[in-house]
Amino acid sequence: MTGRLVLAGTPIGDVLDASPRLGRVLGEADVVAAEDTRRLRRLTSELGVVVAGRVVSYFEGNERERTPELLDALTSGQTVVVVTDAGMPSVSDPGYRLVAAAIDVGVEVTAVPGPSAVLTALALSGLPVDRFTFEGFLPRKPGERARRLADLADEPRTMVFFEAPHRLTASLEAMAEAFGADRRTAVCRELTKTYEEVKRGPLDELVTWSKDGVRGEITVVVSGADPNKVLTPAELAAEVATDEEAGTPRKQAISDVAKRFNVPKRTVYDAVLAARDPGK
Repeated sequence: MTGRLVLAGTPIGDVLDASPRLGRVLGEADVVAAEDTRRLRRLTSELGVVVAGRVVSYFEGNERERTPELLDALTSGQTVVVVTDAGMPSVSDPGYRLVAAAIDVGVEVTAVPGPSAVLTALALSGLPVDRFTFEGFLPRKPGERARRLADLADEPRTMVFFEAPHRLTASLEAMAEAFGADRRTAVCRELTKTYEEVKRGPLDELVTWSKDGVRGEITVVVSGADPNKVLTPAELAAEVATDEEAGTPRKQAISDVAKRFNVPKRTVYDAVLAARDPGK
């Protein structure tokens, strides 16, 4: 008989958002795998829950090594509950490796739904919510970040990102470069906490605002590209230049921009020539 793997969503801020079921599964688990065991102790103390099972750490640094141990517990019939610091495990947090391994050997996988920074920020952003894409954390290196954002420049769906406070300004600046300074955006910080704040506006305004320093857990929501937008020759040339700076050869960049904005390649080529030699 195999056990059961439970992914348990935890509050992203206010502990009162925890469901009664979360407390029950934590108390009944044979093993609780926690991203931070100290935060788990704080959470269970606030919930008045006693964890009778074994508690082990399960974070990015030991996820690969600890997964086989947890899989052994599951295949021996134990119930393993995975919790992360906030939100749903495996969403930009540990959990995916264990879920995939458990499915491969036929172990039941279920979840205790909980608060989500992605959905909360999306709902509060004031941006379209009918279709969206979650992009997680952007790469830390400027070149890789620019390439990732260039790939998303013509994404029509609302985009949701996580970001660290000390990288927020750089990321917003990179977004303004890739998407345009006027792209509508919302920066959501400390959601459900005492100092919750949602700052909405075009990217250039949010860049200026962020330079004063922003603290806390941050989720950025960016509106999708307007599929009907018509670019000027200067804007087409700038798009090609951005792609080139991200490492795309000019010929390919011209082709990509033409396809992206549904214009003839010759139009983009002429725009690039005009930008290089405005006198002709």
